[in-house]
Amino acid sequence: MIRVLRIAAVTGVILLLWHMLVVMTGLPAFILPSPMRVATALFSNLELIGHHATVTIAEVLIGLCLGAVLGVVTAISLALSPVSRLVVRPMMVISQALPVFALAPVLTLWLGYGLWPKIIMALLIIYFPVTSAFFDGLMQTPRGMLDMANVMQGKSWQIMRYIRIPSAIPALASGLRLAAVYAPIGAIIGEWVGASQGLGYLMLLANGRAKIDLMFAALIVLALLTLLLHGSVDRLCSYVVKRQQT
Repeated sequence: MIRVLRIAAVTGVILLLWHMLVVMTGLPAFILPSPMRVATALFSNLELIGHHATVTIAEVLIGLCLGAVLGVVTAISLALSPVSRLVVRPMMVISQALPVFALAPVLTLWLGYGLWPKIIMALLIIYFPVTSAFFDGLMQTPRGMLDMANVMQGKSWQIMRYIRIPSAIPALASGLRLAAVYAPIGAIIGEWVGASQGLGYLMLLANGRAKIDLMFAALIVLALLTLLLHGSVDRLCSYVVKRQQT
């Protein structure tokens, strides 16, 4: 309850400062609309914004799930195989030298204007943080637990399943919390490059037609969806970590 009140108070202060800035500077609405104009545009176009938000949510959730699964599988394979660490890990690091955003036009060219280019963009953005965080957790398993497992002649997959993965769950949770924030960025960039639906597309469309209040409304909805996704992932991760530690 206290957290909700704190968020509401911060939101109220931001809206008040926003309104005061518009009033005191006299900025025209096509540059910075007032909070009231944005709220009016939001509720006047609720169905339109809701339709495009549904598309963006689908892109983000699918990309987040696929990226998380791929990151987990990659991290486990890296932890199990020294050969994979020698070959795959340097390739992952080198791949980060290429801005993921630069791939958006290529993906749109190859895959068209549907959902998949945006899903892949979201996947690519979250893949490295999830993989890196989980791999670090797997490699930092307490030495005493590993020594005990080796004395008991545990097999590699048994040690991974019953010792290393449970010990690395908090690290994976940290990676997933970051992924929940990064995933919408990939989807929106993909929509900016080429799309016919989604909040990113709606923002570009509204900007091109000088409907800045609608653009701000779509931006606010995107921010709220990102906060909701992050909060949901955070609560889920906290529950899993707490349950695993008991």
